[in-house]
Amino acid sequence: MAVKIRLMRVGKTKQPTYRVVVADSRSPRDGRIIETIGHYGPRQDPSHLDLDNDKALDWLRKGAQPSEQVQKLLTVSGVWATFEAEKKGKIVTKLNRRGFQTGKAEPRKSKKAVEEAPAAAAAAPAAPAADAEAPAEEPAAQPEAPAEASVEPAPEASDAPTTDATPEASE
Repeated sequence: MAVKIRLMRVGKTKQPTYRVVVADSRSPRDGRIIETIGHYGPRQDPSHLDLDNDKALDWLRKGAQPSEQVQKLLTVSGVWATFEAEKKGKIVTKLNRRGFQTGKAEPRKSKKAVEEAPAAAAAAPAAPAADAEAPAEEPAAQPEAPAEASVEPAPEASDAPTTDATPEASE
């Protein structure tokens, strides 16, 4: 059974409101549904969206496919980003109603990897310290070079008399 998350139209003529529902893909738009997970009112200013994020995320995890409009609504509510992060393997953990963690857990490290981590961390700072000094010197040298290139030599003084002295002498 292919399950879709889609909109179900309700409301008066020319005043639509929608329910965000989970339904079998073969059932009609306003037909039989499995569960209602939210409401959407596009005619309000701003649009009204009331969505149960936990239920929506749960249905996405089970394999329900959202319609294009519902995917946009899930993006606005932040559910789609959470689902994509889980799908790519990033760790997203939340507590469910009973207080248990949901989501993917971190892989456990072996004792050997835990023991080698401090040794690798001690060796790593020595190398970046040498690298950190070299870039600090380069930016200091770069501003000096353009400053010298931008200095132009002053024009040489000519032996010709200045124009200011001529009008005074004529009077």
